[in-house]
This record gives sequence, C-alpha cells and structure tokens, in this order.
Amino acid sequence: QMEDFQIYEKYCQNKPRSESLWRQFSDSVFFQALTSILGILKAVNDSMHQIAITGYDGNLNELGKLLMQGSFSVWTDHKKGHSKVKDLARFKPMQRHLFLHEKAVLFCKKREENGEGYEKAPSYSYKHSLNMAAVGITENVKGDARKFEIWYNAREEVYIIQAPTPEVKATWVNEIRKVLT
Repeated sequence: QMEDFQIYEKYCQNKPRSESLWRQFSDSVFFQALTSILGILKAVNDSMHQIAITGYDGNLNELGKLLMQGSFSVWTDHKKGHSKVKDLARFKPMQRHLFLHEKAVLFCKKREENGEGYEKAPSYSYKHSLNMAAVGITENVKGDARKFEIWYNAREEVYIIQAPTPEVKATWVNEIRKVLT
C-alpha cells in the first residue's frame, strides 16, 4: 500500500526522533509488530534493487543474503596497474551502488531509466565484486566522518567509500564487521 510506504518514509525522515521513541517503547507488542514490518519492507525494497542488476554472470543467490544496498562515492587506489589510474584515483570519485551480501560486495553503476511511475525504476550495471573472505575494512579515513575503506587482498586494491551521512557509514561498517567476524 502506498500509504504504508508514506508512513515508512516519515519514519525514515524522522529517524533520530523515531529511534528514541523506539527505545522507550521497544517492549510493547505494537513496536515488535512494527519492527518486523519494517524488516520486511527493507527486505522487499532491497530485493527490488537487486532484481535490477544487469551484467552479473554468476548466480546472485549464491552470494548469500543481501544485507544492505545503497549509493556511494568511491575512489580507488590500486597497487597494480599503470600510474594513470593512480592519478585519477586522487580526484574524481565514481558513483557506485553497493550491494553487500554475506559472501561478496558488488559494485554497480546506477542507470536511471526513462519512463513513468513504476517504469522509472533505476537499473544497475554490474562492474565488479569483492569476495568477503579476502576483504578488510578501515573504519576511519582522515578528514571525513562519512568515509571508510574497503581493501582487498592485503591492500592490493583499496576502495575509499564515502557514505551520504556518518550514520549510513556506521550502519555499513557494523554490517561489514558482522560479516567479517
């Protein structure tokens, strides 16, 4: 129902307030019912994005549960590869939509589709993925509370990721930590 989503939207917009209320009333049955509904809404929302991934040749179901998805600015810094890449890496970030699964994190490029209403859904062209078994994370990047680092194969590849807000960063860092432990 559209109204339900509007309620959810309001909840998201007032998240700090909602969350303090949440803590006050978390014992009540109503909030337990609401928690599970929000969980379901998040899962549905995430999977709607996941369905829109194109160009991934494997089977997404083999990557385990989809935990998080969202848009970020990403800078890369690779040891291998020519110096041009390194020079570029310093400046202009790429806009990437990340899908965090239990077994891998996928980097995709978001394409806005033309169309009306539901037809206007974005699609994501798959760029590359990192196996979570070889991933490391640096929580704090100097000078920006929104940035964290995902690195691969003992820092052979480093991805500096900037979340839209420090809160989003914290949520992602926590989820990634959970996967890694």
